Order: sequence, then structure tokens, then C-alpha cells
Amino acid sequence: MTTTTGVEGGYSEGGLLDRERIIAKPGFNRWLVPPAALAIHLCIGMAYGFSVFWLPLSRAIGIQQSVTCEGMSLVTALFTASCDWRVADLGWIYTLFFVFLGCSAAIWGGWLEKAGPRKAGVVSTFCWCGGIAVAAVGVMTHQLWLMWLGAGVIGGIGLGLGYISPVSTLIKWFPDRRGMATGMAIMGFGGGAMIGAPLADRLMRYFATPESVGVWETFLVMAAIYFVFMLGGAFGYRLPPAGWRPEGWTPPQSKATTMITQHHVHLSNAHKTPQFWMIWIVLCMNVSAGIGVIGMASPMLQEIFSGKLIGLPELTFTDLSGEQKAAIAAIAAGFTGLLSLFNIAGRFFWASLSDRIGRKNTYFTFFLLGIVLYALAPTAAQLGNQLLFVAIFAVILSMYGGGFATVPAYLADIFGTQFVGAIHGRLLTAWATAGILGPVVVNYIREAQINAGIPRAQVYDFTMYILCGMLLIGLIANALVRPLDKKWYMSDAEVAALQAKARTADANIAHGSFGIGKGGLDAKAALAWAVMVIPILWGVWITLEKTAALFG
Repeated sequence: MTTTTGVEGGYSEGGLLDRERIIAKPGFNRWLVPPAALAIHLCIGMAYGFSVFWLPLSRAIGIQQSVTCEGMSLVTALFTASCDWRVADLGWIYTLFFVFLGCSAAIWGGWLEKAGPRKAGVVSTFCWCGGIAVAAVGVMTHQLWLMWLGAGVIGGIGLGLGYISPVSTLIKWFPDRRGMATGMAIMGFGGGAMIGAPLADRLMRYFATPESVGVWETFLVMAAIYFVFMLGGAFGYRLPPAGWRPEGWTPPQSKATTMITQHHVHLSNAHKTPQFWMIWIVLCMNVSAGIGVIGMASPMLQEIFSGKLIGLPELTFTDLSGEQKAAIAAIAAGFTGLLSLFNIAGRFFWASLSDRIGRKNTYFTFFLLGIVLYALAPTAAQLGNQLLFVAIFAVILSMYGGGFATVPAYLADIFGTQFVGAIHGRLLTAWATAGILGPVVVNYIREAQINAGIPRAQVYDFTMYILCGMLLIGLIANALVRPLDKKWYMSDAEVAALQAKARTADANIAHGSFGIGKGGLDAKAALAWAVMVIPILWGVWITLEKTAALFG
């Protein structure tokens, strides 16, 4: 179906999911778009909270105690129906999440720009929610390979498409507030576990029976809830028409205020520079350390502090009854939510600070402070100091989130802005690599320590020191980032030729607000924001309530 552009004359609408269908018309309020983005990002952000399922799933057959099979290989674990899974085997789902997130974002980013955010959002919805449903079948049949395929692979593709679907859309709607717009989207992804983890804990306790730990039922309910919210978000996306600008806003004339370097590096050359790979290592090491901790946050707190969490310090984790384990699991879900809260806050705090102290110095802070905090974590655990332990990982997770928010600006500082979006897409392969490296290190060192007879309260000590080593590698790579040699920069003539077509097209388009984007927080926008804010406030309340239980 053809589409006739032009705001006053309207256009013939394409298919329900087509890009042409979602061009905004006069009277549309741009403040309806951020809640749509949040609806998707808050749902897929539950990927950060999946560690809440690991311990219940590790006793899916035994219910009260795990049914262990000595010498079980990973291949055996994938197909066994008679042995309970190890936490390390389950942790691969977490790894698959971020491997396929990074890969799908890099592969289908160009397709999204052509297809539009609504179509990408709908595909993300079916992949993420469908993947969780497939994982539920895997739990019911006790087939780990189905969980890997469903949640890890199919769900991971949904994560990637959902992650990138609103970013460019929000930038187009808020050219006057780009940092705020992208921050709102990325904030949602960081905050998903704050809502999802305690919700999952409550659902598992509700569905738990003598024959079931309640996980597959929880998967299906959450998939249904997420399906409704994500589909609503996808259909809430709109795009501004060509030439649209916020009323009264004009683009800044001086590029000096928006970037550091005045030059640009072509996409085809960026990956040939050592600076690209140094920043790749910087991101990979920062994410590897943080993602390994997030993936094991819930079991880590439970196994280290065990009975201390419920006022019975004499009880180790293996001494706890099923009811007591359920009680500390609820507290650990609050810990996971608290980390999510700091993950959110760090994305705003550290990115804002980087504008003042520079990106390189910000990453120096991440690595130097991170090394100190990871090295202190075992001491806090040995002292039984829950406040210090929680504070350490709260700051660590703020720097994890801050790393994601800071790296696009770091790339713009070094490579210019002409291709920074595409360069950033390629750099996300570092996230995919970290999704393997971080969880594998944490999960398998944990299993090795347990098999060696190390008490559960101490199995994470050696892991923390390994993560310090990763941060040291990142520190060195960051120190090696230097300004680019002039040979890598595009000439003024090359930049002019590249932009000539866009300028010519731009000159033929009328610019203005066209009656679009106005309204502020009107009744419709207020309702859309309330639908998103109420779950967030519930997550914050539960997080603070559970955090109080940590110290009560």
C-alpha cells in the first residue's frame, strides 16, 4: 500500500505494523512515547533478575533438597530428567541472554530503522514472552535444553530487539533533550529486576506445592503479564513526520558544544583503530565483572549470610529448612531489586559526572574503585557485616549501569558523531562477550569451590579476586586510549559529500511542529505515565522493605 507523505494532506496507512502506520498526526503528544518505551524495557529488564529462579530450580525434582548426580556433565544436565540442575548449568541461560542481546542488536539494528519501532517491538514481545513460555515447558518436562533454547536463545533475541527499539525513536522526539530521552529508555532496562524479582518470588511462593517449586507456573504468569505490557508499548510507539521539530526549538548552530572532537571516523575504519579495541576491552571488563555478580546476586546473599538474614546466625545454608530457605529467598529478592535500583541511578549519576570529569577519568574511577570494592567484599562477608556487603555491591552495580550510559559519549569523543550510533552497535559485541565471560567465571568457580569442600559462605571469595583481575585489565586498556592519529579522520570534502544528499533532502522539507508534540502532561499522558510509574513505585517500596529486612 502506498503512502503519501505530508502532514496537512495526511497519508494512506500501511499495514498495522508498518512504519507508515505510526507517523504521528496533529494533536499527538510526544510525552506518550517514553511510557511506551518503558513498558517494553521494564519487562525485558527482568533478565537482570533471573537469578531469583536459580536456587528453586536447583531443587525442581527434590523440592526440599536437590537430587544430585555425581559426575554429571553439562551435556548430561541438558537432557537428564532424574537429576536436579546445578546453579552453574542454569547460569548459562543468563549468559545466553546477553550473547543474543548483543548479537541481535548488532544484526537487526539496520532492519529496525527501516521496519520501524512498532514492528520491532511486536517481534520482541513474541520472542521474549514466547521464550519464557518455552522455558516453562522445559521446567515442566525437566529438560534444560528447552530452557536454554526458550529463555536464552529466543528470549535473548527478544531482549536485543526490545533494547534498541525505542532509542532512536526517543532521540527523534526529543532532539532538545537527547540525554534525558535515551536515559529514560536505558533506565527502564536497568530497573526491570526491581519489579520482576519480588513479583517472581511472590508468585513462586503462591504456586509452590509438595510436588512443585512453583517456577513453571510463575514463568507462564509473568510471560502473560509481560505480553500485555510489551504489546501495549509497541502499539504506543509513534514517529514524528519528516521535518518535525518541537515548537520554539531550533537546532544549535555550534557543533563545539555537542562533541569534543571536530572530526569524524568512517564506520568502515573505526574497528581498524586500536582505540576501538581498547574501548571494547574497557566495556567488556566492566560489564563482565558486574554481570557476573548480578547473575548470582540472589544465591550469593543467601549462601553467604544464610541464617543471619532471619536472626539465626548459627545456621548455615545447608542447615536451613525449606520454610527458612523460602524466607531468606524473599529477602534475597529484595537485594536483587536494590541492585537494580542502583543500576538505574548509576546510569544517570555517572553519565552526568562524565560531562564534568571526562569519560576516560570516569572509567578510571570505575576500575580503581571497583578493584577496591571487590577486594573488600570477602572481608565484609567474613565479618558478617550485611550493611557493608550490600553497600559494596550497590556501588558496584551503579558503576555497571554507569558504564553503559557513558560509553556512547566516550565513542563520540574519540570517533566523532557521524557514525557513532553504528560504531556503538558494533561495540555491543563486547556486551555479548561479557555475557559469556562474567557468568561462567562466577558460576563455575562457585561449583569448583563447593566440590572442593569450601563452606558455602566462602565459595565466592576467590571469585571476587578474579573479578579484580578483570578490572585491572580494563584499567590498563583505558590508560592506553589515546587521541586518534589524523590519518583516520575523514576529510572535510568526504564529510561534505556524505552529508550532501541529506542536506539537499532536508532543504526540501518544511520544518515546524505541525501541531504535533504539544500537550505536556495532559490527561492521556498522565494515565500512560501512571501505568508505568505505579509498578515502579511498587518495586521501590518492596525493595526498601526487603532492604530493611536485611538489616533488621
